[in-house]
Amino acid sequence: MTALTLSTAAAPGLRADAIVIGVSKGDKGPVVAPGAEAVDQAYDGGLAGVLETLGASGAEGEITKLPAPAGFRTPLVVAVGLGALPEKDVNGGAYDAEALRKASGVAARALAGSKKAAFALPIVDAAAVGAIGEGALLGAYSFDVYKENAQNGNAAKGKKNGKAPLAEAVVLGAKPRDKAHKAAVERATAVSEELNRARDLVNTPPNDLNPEAFAAVAQAAAKENGIKVQVLDEKALAKGGYGGILGVGSGSASAPRLVKLSYTHSKAKKHLAFVGKGITYDSGGISLKPAGHNETMKCDMSGAAAVFAAVVTAARLGLEVNVTGWLALAENMPSGSATRPGDVLRMYSGKTVEVLNTDAEGRLVLADALWAASEEKPDAIVDVATLTGAMVLALGNRTFGVMANDEAFRSAVHEAAEEVGEPAWPMPLPEHLRKGMDSPTADIANMGERMGGGLVAGLFLREFVGEGITWAHLDIAGPAFNEQGPFGYTPKGGTGSGVRTLVRLAELTASGDLG
Repeated sequence: MTALTLSTAAAPGLRADAIVIGVSKGDKGPVVAPGAEAVDQAYDGGLAGVLETLGASGAEGEITKLPAPAGFRTPLVVAVGLGALPEKDVNGGAYDAEALRKASGVAARALAGSKKAAFALPIVDAAAVGAIGEGALLGAYSFDVYKENAQNGNAAKGKKNGKAPLAEAVVLGAKPRDKAHKAAVERATAVSEELNRARDLVNTPPNDLNPEAFAAVAQAAAKENGIKVQVLDEKALAKGGYGGILGVGSGSASAPRLVKLSYTHSKAKKHLAFVGKGITYDSGGISLKPAGHNETMKCDMSGAAAVFAAVVTAARLGLEVNVTGWLALAENMPSGSATRPGDVLRMYSGKTVEVLNTDAEGRLVLADALWAASEEKPDAIVDVATLTGAMVLALGNRTFGVMANDEAFRSAVHEAAEEVGEPAWPMPLPEHLRKGMDSPTADIANMGERMGGGLVAGLFLREFVGEGITWAHLDIAGPAFNEQGPFGYTPKGGTGSGVRTLVRLAELTASGDLG
């Protein structure tokens, strides 16, 4: 993991492999952003012109490298595009946190192989310090455990394209003794380390991450962070009547698990429950996925990874809120013992479900976990799942959908997501779509109308939320796994989608700002 430090040192005298500065896209060319004054001065105030000559425009994510000016102990200047200049009448003309987060992430990735880089980006408050730090830590992420250069005991030194990730990011202009700045770095470190751990889980191949292995990871992390953990194996699940989780996992040689992580604080006044879909591999079961749709299905446990990371982060930050995480873990495989289309499962709630499509399995494991979470009467439940391809069709690959049984709570979740830089969009739960799940055999079917399939899935889940409990559903099927190239602080592969939204919801609840 990249180290994150603060420094008030003058840029010219700092020893580092590179100094990162910001450049914005102005009406008449690139504009050097605040924080780079010393570098600009060393170019006699002509740094913007030099950058323009080199082809820089200040566009978001653009990288321009140039030799450091005379007198600097740093050999390289890395100018990263911040995008459009901030409007003067918005936040006093300050750059928003997401712009800083993206810029530092791009720069950190570009500096793979470097031991130390100084980030001289615009800082007006502690939030900016945290955003720069978070972006650098997330952007430097690399998953190379299975590559040859990470073998022989060197997995922890994993390399990106033959280069080790940036070893240290120094935030210039931030004060190491300032309580707010120090707290911002501590938060950025905790969030980023746990989010990157979620990314590791998502990227781990399914032959190494089955339900039992995932549960073991959760148990180890819980022990390290003072979190109470309970793991229900297949025998306990059968005894408890968890028909949904057992039904999905019945076709696999790897038995399912339900993991409960309980973080409590002595001063907590509220209780949140997070529920995550943890299908460690999804073949579709008997309703087998067609060729071309199986290759990335190791990511179908991204919701559980997000919940796991969020609970551990809450514990590391010592948030004054009780947070319970439920990881519904199973592997969905076809075999002679697999659930068949037409089978009826009796869920943990007692309700029966006719399984019309075994590839609509996520809602089955979530249903059991949602009811278990409801039994504790939390103040709110939020589930996270790579649930439907329909949501990807609706919102694309970078935005997740938010559904809820309470409009105010849906808005609060959406705002929290946008605040931390996770694109989200509120989606409805149209009552007329519920009828399509009526079954002549059982209480409900696991499939309904094809059109609006993401909303149908949300309506199904709502059936398993306890009466009177506020609930929201995040369908992260689009942004959970990035099959394209990296962008901003987002790598290719597992992204950790949902982690920061859940953490922010926990923070808002702890502070009393979520109702």
